[in-house]
Amino acid sequence: MRAGAVAAGTTLMMLLMSSPALALTRDDGDDPGQGLNVMETLGLYVAAPIVLFLAIVGLVMVLDKSKKQA
Repeated sequence: MRAGAVAAGTTLMMLLMSSPALALTRDDGDDPGQGLNVMETLGLYVAAPIVLFLAIVGLVMVLDKSKKQA
């Protein structure tokens, strides 16, 4: 109980002490580039992980050396 209270208190203090307003100021040499459109975002953050997951699953299934159970 005490550890949970300490963890929650620490997290709360870190959230309160962080300053999201500083994210609006640009740093020297900052060059963010252009944003992504909807299709690029879906492809990068949805389709690519699914394809990567399926490729890994396929490799595991093909290269599986364990004995098949009948």
